[in-house]
Amino acid sequence: MAAISADTTDVVALSAAATESALATARNSSVTKPKRAARSAQAGTTVRRPKSAEQDTRILAQPGFVLHSYPYKETSLIVDVLTREHGRIALVAKGAKRPHSTLRGVLQTFQPLSVSWSGKSEVRTLTAAEWVGGLLPLEKSALLCGFYLNELLVKLLARDDPHPALFDHYVSTLNQLAHGESAPIVLRQFERALLKETGVAADWTTCTLLNKTVDPSTTYVVDPEHGVRPARAADVWPKVSGKTLLDMESEDYSDPTTQAQSKFLMRFLLSHHLGGVQLNTRQILIDLTQL
Repeated sequence: MAAISADTTDVVALSAAATESALATARNSSVTKPKRAARSAQAGTTVRRPKSAEQDTRILAQPGFVLHSYPYKETSLIVDVLTREHGRIALVAKGAKRPHSTLRGVLQTFQPLSVSWSGKSEVRTLTAAEWVGGLLPLEKSALLCGFYLNELLVKLLARDDPHPALFDHYVSTLNQLAHGESAPIVLRQFERALLKETGVAADWTTCTLLNKTVDPSTTYVVDPEHGVRPARAADVWPKVSGKTLLDMESEDYSDPTTQAQSKFLMRFLLSHHLGGVQLNTRQILIDLTQL
């Protein structure tokens, strides 16, 4: 991995801090509108029943990012949004395809947003979206890497399953890509964080079969369902050194061997947990020798 200058690191840190500050402002201002209580019966008036819980739920000013969107009816969109406190949710953006819609230029990928919605069904209704700012745009290969991150999140994250730490890691990853840090290393770190957060990959510093700390000089395989165990001659799974596993746990990818072994290990594990479903962006990145 090419060394990153102190100036570049400072810029990334400042950009990340600015983004976190903006997202924190949106997060602190988020509230849920309580149900409207039924009005008391008064002489000569009719008692009004409260609206249903689905109609009354209002979530306001949540930090979020658009992961994916697709047309819905003639003028609307279904938008897949990653939020910090509510996880991945689907929102219908009514009228977003109209030429003069205020949402048309806001619902862009890789841009921090403050989003509000209503409803409790699987697909809620987007009521407001505002650009928060603080992130540089992704360009060239970094843009394709960003789409790869989004595809991973859409296919591996269950809806309505919040992961605040993963959301923060996503923001940090976008910052690193935007500032030109090594894409393979940044992606490995995010992939590892994603598998840990979703509970499908535990601690790799311990050999689960022997219940012993991983030995840097021993060769292992990572069983997708049972964790780390010593490699066998007949294994067809990717074999990695104990040092690689320890390096990945500490997010140290300075060793070229760690970079190479981690690439094949993560490709194998992601394929398993995706059920063999092809990742379109990964294949493009492989073709471009970027991943």
